[in-house]
Order: sequence, then C-alpha cells, then structure tokens
Amino acid sequence: MRKKREVIPQPRSRFLKVQCTDCGAENIVFDRASTTVKCYICGKVLAEPRGGKALLLVKKENVIQILS
Repeated sequence: MRKKREVIPQPRSRFLKVQCTDCGAENIVFDRASTTVKCYICGKVLAEPRGGKALLLVKKENVIQILS
C-alpha cells in the first residue's frame, strides 16, 4: 500500500504552556527551543536546548496545554 501524501504538511514542532514548579506562573515554551528558556517571574530554567527538541526541566504534570 502506498502512503498518502498530505497536501499541506503539518509542523512537527509545537508550543507548550507549562507551569513553573517554584512560583506557579504559566509560561509558553517552544518545544524545539534553541536558547535557554527561563521563567519570567522567578528566573528558574524551564528548558535547555539539546540540538533538536529542547529538554524540559518541568515535570509532565506541569505541562498545562499543548498549543498548535
């Protein structure tokens, strides 16, 4: 069987709304961030670049929403 080609390919990257574990503030993080992402309230590091996808330093339960 042939694999169907998408007419308009969907992006593989996405934005994540995460909650800081220290202060509880909600931040929006790009999952393929190329720079260190810090909380805008307390300054805690939320994500670090790793060449492809960024390493999220928050727990899975602190990811509030996946934004498209």
